[in-house]
Amino acid sequence: MSKETARLYHVYDPMCAWCWGYKPTWLQLESALKDKLEIVYLVGGLAPDSDTPMPMEMRNQIASYWNKIESLLGTQFNHDFWTSTTPRRSTYPACRAMLSARRQGAEKQMLTAIQHAYYLQARNPSDVSTLIELAREIELNVEQFERDLGSSEIAQALIQELRFARSIGGNSFPSLFVVKGESITELPINYQDAKATLNQIDHVLAKI
Repeated sequence: MSKETARLYHVYDPMCAWCWGYKPTWLQLESALKDKLEIVYLVGGLAPDSDTPMPMEMRNQIASYWNKIESLLGTQFNHDFWTSTTPRRSTYPACRAMLSARRQGAEKQMLTAIQHAYYLQARNPSDVSTLIELAREIELNVEQFERDLGSSEIAQALIQELRFARSIGGNSFPSLFVVKGESITELPINYQDAKATLNQIDHVLAKI
């Protein structure tokens, strides 16, 4: 058995609607596991940089996902987003914001800020201006955040993180992986039952 510490990798995208739907269950799971193994957040990179407005067909498709998640999980969405902003299929800026906030020890705060802005306040996290506003609202060092957000260093860090996430199987979001040594175990996402996932993790940890 490896002496390495077991890690739970949570692969997410701050603009992934299913990640937003999963959030209440994930927070329960995270709280129950904090003393059991190391939890590592990895950004998923759902959609690359784009300045092109989202085609109407894609808008309708993603809006339908929101409706589906709302119906299945009771998740709250502000559907005004689709009429009050110019949506773009571009989540890399928000992912870079996560890495920039991580440098200030505020990844989780920024994740919540982006999700609330996007899903509840009809603000667009594909816009750098929105991300800087959010950094100010959660009281980050805004000058440092803005500098990091536009830096080649953070751009490269995002590429490396996406590459690592893909290397363990993180191709959809949210994804969960228990990793210890050479052992990588993907866990099925149970959107409503944290206890079921806890039991699966206990089972995996007992075997590795």
